Amino acid sequence: MPRSVNSVASRKRRKKIMKLAKGYFGARKNVWTVAKNAVEKALQYAYRDRRNKKRAFRRLWIARINAAARMHGMSYSKFMYALSQADITLNRKVLADLAMNHPDTFKALVDKVK
Repeated sequence: MPRSVNSVASRKRRKKIMKLAKGYFGARKNVWTVAKNAVEKALQYAYRDRRNKKRAFRRLWIARINAAARMHGMSYSKFMYALSQADITLNRKVLADLAMNHPDTFKALVDKVK
């Protein structure tokens, strides 16, 4: 009896990978083995960088808060400690936005915790 091969599932699996490889350069877009490796690597990078993006934004927010706090005579760490002591629960994203786009509000916040 001949071996049965599920070609429908195989084709579906290959098409899924080839669709993800659309737009890649050279053999990466149309040669199965090369495309499969390229897509696998791209998905690894995507997974890793979704986490790295969070770190990068947190670093950016901290730098912005620090710069704004130092303009008003406070360091970042002292400012954050004073906020927690004053029981003001604003996250870094909001504080960085205030520092960049609403400096007068940020100054009022610094004056309140001083």
